[in-house]
Amino acid sequence: MKFTFYGHACFAVEIAGKKLLFDPFISGNDSAKDIDINSIQADYILVSHGHGDHIADLVTIANNTNATVIGMLEVTGWIENQGYKNCVGMNLGEMNADFGTVRMVPAAHSSSMPDGSYGGNPVGFVVKTDEGSFYYTGDTCLIMDMQLIPRYGKMDFAIMPIGGHFTMNAADAVIAAEFADCDKVVGVHYNTWPPVTIDTGDAKKRFEDAGRTLLLPAIGETITI
Repeated sequence: MKFTFYGHACFAVEIAGKKLLFDPFISGNDSAKDIDINSIQADYILVSHGHGDHIADLVTIANNTNATVIGMLEVTGWIENQGYKNCVGMNLGEMNADFGTVRMVPAAHSSSMPDGSYGGNPVGFVVKTDEGSFYYTGDTCLIMDMQLIPRYGKMDFAIMPIGGHFTMNAADAVIAAEFADCDKVVGVHYNTWPPVTIDTGDAKKRFEDAGRTLLLPAIGETITI
């Protein structure tokens, strides 16, 4: 599996012959100014919730790629009202896709759309394919529901926020990795703005001390997991 980081909580996973893009927020992130959103390819765009720092470039990239957008019903309804119709609205639970399955799982956060309308529940995703599986927590604090993740299968890696303030911090993410029984974690949602600025060395050490690995790819970097 190939993982590409686009900054903040935007990333892509190439798996089972498909490119899955998550939470596209690039143009409003000064740290990602060198990323050309018009060059990004996607077969699917998965949206964890409606906040602007997760969907700012969604409609533009969707129109560029004709990707299928997967999100909570209220989120996909808002997108359709923007004129983009290739959406699959769902709710907490599992759906089949041509690359495997997508399960929406609980996240504890908030969700509203840029116009202030209701964004439904915030969620995370469990993606399972014949090539491997991974868990994206979405924006969330540490929650006991994460202990259910191993029941859905062994995750090859997980993507978790580590910036604190609005979401889990690194210490919470270590516990979340234990709950999810996942040895490799990619950290997101950190060092974008002062409230989520962290000491990355300390974050990595916390994971190392727990016998797990925290991966922090540079913006624009692609790694193989």
